[in-house]
Amino acid sequence: MNFGVIRALVAKDFTLFFRNRFYALITILGIITYLVIYFVMPSLVNEELEIGLYAPIIPPVFELIQQEEGLEFHEYNSDQNLRQAITDRVHEAGVVLPEDIMEQLASGQTPPVTLYFSIDAPDEIKDIVETMVKEMAYLQTGQFLAIDISAEILGPDLLGDQIPIRDRMRLMLVIMLIMFEMMGLASLISEEVEQGTIRALLVTPMSVRDLFTAKLIMGASLAFIQGALFMTIVGGLNIQPSIILIGLLLGSIMFTGTGFLIASLAKDMLTSMGWGITAILIYAIPAFGVMFPGTVTDWARFIPTYYLTNIIHQVSNLNAGWSEIWLDLLILMVFNILLVWGGIMAIGRKLR
Repeated sequence: MNFGVIRALVAKDFTLFFRNRFYALITILGIITYLVIYFVMPSLVNEELEIGLYAPIIPPVFELIQQEEGLEFHEYNSDQNLRQAITDRVHEAGVVLPEDIMEQLASGQTPPVTLYFSIDAPDEIKDIVETMVKEMAYLQTGQFLAIDISAEILGPDLLGDQIPIRDRMRLMLVIMLIMFEMMGLASLISEEVEQGTIRALLVTPMSVRDLFTAKLIMGASLAFIQGALFMTIVGGLNIQPSIILIGLLLGSIMFTGTGFLIASLAKDMLTSMGWGITAILIYAIPAFGVMFPGTVTDWARFIPTYYLTNIIHQVSNLNAGWSEIWLDLLILMVFNILLVWGGIMAIGRKLR
């Protein structure tokens, strides 16, 4: 591997990238815009309600309450599955009804109802769920206090330490920031392929390995520097900065590999932007799941950014350490290898 050639190619790519006024302007404005969005967002908690339900027999009044209050119940087939969903923050709250609840209500007994809450569920959510269950009992029996309610917080109680919405949004902003460089790199490579620049370079003593190593260094470093700068300014590196930086680096490599794939599909700058926007929309889904818990289910695990999202969220917002996220780092590295290798092979086939 010729490091002198790689260094020259990296310098050339940086020059060409910032010579494009569109991407140069968007790169600078992107950092400024995302910083402004982050700091103008409210720092107080304003979360939406999600309710899981385990009930062998569901009382008809639950459907009535759901229609009136706009609540949405997600049914589980066991108490253990519901507990796990609340622990994983799929929902903020859960309700467990006994199997013979209808018989107990009809006979005037006080059936036990268990409420589960996630560790970051605010007091307002707890009050709403408890009131909703009491209303259900009243509608069913015509009497107040017809049930025995017990509440349980799953996981360490974070009362007074919930996650502000802007800290949830911080994750989305940093991912969007470094993802945009994927489009810039794809456009740069597409332009070089279209103009024959890459084929001309390969005629020189430079090898294919040197070429793509330079592209990888340029794309990953540009995305990583922006992401690290953003997280530094907004306080995202206050906890376990080494894990966050490694996650950002792996994410930058992942987006660079995706940029290779987009460049192999694109014919010009316009088609490159079209494929890039499609990739951004897909890659942003896991971050939406963090901003709005319960909106994204387990299928999001097939999206590579799910693991990048989980690393940054768990560490920066929930004080996770190496033991909690090592598997996410490993899976992200596997995705990186597949994307970079696949992108290089795809471009190589395009050049033949």
